[in-house]
This record gives sequence, structure tokens and C-alpha cells, in this order.
Amino acid sequence: MKKLLLSTACAMTAMAGAAFADGHGVSACLITKTDTNPFFVKMREGATAKAEELGVNLSSYAGKVDGDHETQVQAIETCIANGAKGILLTASDTASIVPVVQQARDAGLLVIALDTPLEPIDAADMTFATDNFLAGELIGAWAAASLGDAAADAKIGMLDLAISQPTVGVLRDQGFLTGFGIDVGDPNKWGDETDARIVGNDVTAGNEEGGRRAMENLLAKDPFINVVYTINEPAAAGAYEALKAIGRENDVLIVSVDGGCPGVQNVADGVIGATSQQYPLLMASLGIEAIAAWAKDGTKPAATDGKAFFDTGVALVTDKPADGVDSISVAEGKDLCWG
Repeated sequence: MKKLLLSTACAMTAMAGAAFADGHGVSACLITKTDTNPFFVKMREGATAKAEELGVNLSSYAGKVDGDHETQVQAIETCIANGAKGILLTASDTASIVPVVQQARDAGLLVIALDTPLEPIDAADMTFATDNFLAGELIGAWAAASLGDAAADAKIGMLDLAISQPTVGVLRDQGFLTGFGIDVGDPNKWGDETDARIVGNDVTAGNEEGGRRAMENLLAKDPFINVVYTINEPAAAGAYEALKAIGRENDVLIVSVDGGCPGVQNVADGVIGATSQQYPLLMASLGIEAIAAWAKDGTKPAATDGKAFFDTGVALVTDKPADGVDSISVAEGKDLCWG
């Protein structure tokens, strides 16, 4: 894991060298799913800081809620009309956004997907992201190893993102199941698995209220759920509150993805057993560097060797390490959170 993070850092440094150009007159757009989720707040901070450093004029847009596709389409159209050189995008609907993304590329804009690959992934010029399947696989493997023999009789609640099943949600869900040792159905969607250990799937919109509601729905199906996968840490916090309301907060294993500072603290506090940490500030700052390089001489970013995207790294954070699963401590996670 530490080798992976080191190699990512080295690639980042090499990439940065091409981007430190005079950015004056260069404009860029950042379009996130929401402007309230801490993950996207940190992404905006990273993009803003790097834009100021390079002299790039940055405009930021966000959906009203996670899943607000139309607002994102309007933002891309605005960026095209305003003559932006590039767009950084975390798409709510990874397939439906593709036609307007193609309009932007046809107009000469560099389009980089952050965190969430488009469908198909090459609909964007490049994707800077966590390996979301690996992020899910790590928490799945950790959960199975932590349960030991009891994993064979687990009752699992799956708290996903949205009914539209954006790629980030599918990859994390399917990664978790694979890591846990459960056969997936169609790898391009969630919810068609037949393993009896899965109580069901519900959607959260990636926020605490949605996580609470989804957890309540699944507990109504089976009040003996003892393992909960969550798409992100706000959803995990909501799930915990629903479990706490029925006195089960201490006997259900919750795992998640994000590794944000509040989420890492929730690992320390026992709300979450383990989380896969990703690095939104890094994604966004690299994206601004790529747009600056594109504006300077038409250079496009390259993918990580062997992958279809630029891998910004992932690390499992827990203070209860499991045999055979690489992890870092909560203390290390706090040092790295949102990096």
C-alpha cells in the first residue's frame, strides 16, 4: 500500500513539471455533484489553491443534490460558452452526461473526470481517480477477515449511491462483494447478485439522511443485519444513527469509502470499522495542472501504466488490522486525510 502511494506521488511530481506554465488568461471549470459533501468541498479547495498558484481563472459549479444531472449539463454549456480551456467533472449521471461532454471536447476543451469515470471511460480525455473497485475490495476483504468463520453466515446490507448506478457506485459495490468473497452478477451493475447473505440494496444519495433512511429500510427487511457496506462516510454516519436508534450500534460492522478527516475520526470512535481512503485534493490539483499544460502546448495527461485512468491512490484505514489485508493506522489516515 505504501509503495502504491509512493508511486502515485512520484507520478504526480512528474506530471506537475509539465503544468507550471503561465496560466494568465486560462480559465477552467470545476463541476461537482454537490457543494455540501465534505469530499467535494475539499476537491474545490484543492482546485482553487492550485488555480491561484498557476494563475488559472477557476469557476466552480455543483448540482443542488447528488444526482442533479440537469444542473451539471447547464454548467458544461456555460463553460463552453465562456471559452474555458478545460473542465474538471464529477458526474452524477455518468452515461447521460456524455453527449454534452463530447460537445465540450469538440469545442476544444480538455475534459477530465474526477473520482467518477464516465461511461465509457474514454468519453473524457482522462480520469483522475481512486481505483474504486480496489477501494471496495479492500473493505470487503477486511470485513470478511475480521468476521472469520462468521463471514459464511453474514447478513449484509448494501447502502449504495443512486438508482442510476453511476460508475463509482457500481465499482465500489462490486469491489466490496468481491473482497468479501461473494460472486457478483453483471459487473456493470449492482443488485442482481443471488448470494443469500445479501439482505438487499438501498440508495442513500451519498448523504447522512439518505444513509439513515436506507438503513431503516433494510432493517425492516431483516433486523439481524450484521455487516453494512456504505458508498461513503456520510451514508455510514446515517446508517450508524439508524442502528443506534434500535440499540445495535455496537454489534454491526460498518465499512465505507472516502477517508475524509471526519470519516477517519469515525473509525477512531468505532462508528466505522474500516474505510478506504482516497485523495480528492490531489485529484483536483492534478486536474488544474493538466488544464494548464493543455492550454500551454496541447499536452494531454497520460494514464497510469496498465490502467485506463490516472490512479491517485487508495489506502485502507483501520486500527484493527486483519491478516492478509494491507492497511494504515488511524493516526496515519489523519495525516493523509483529504490529501
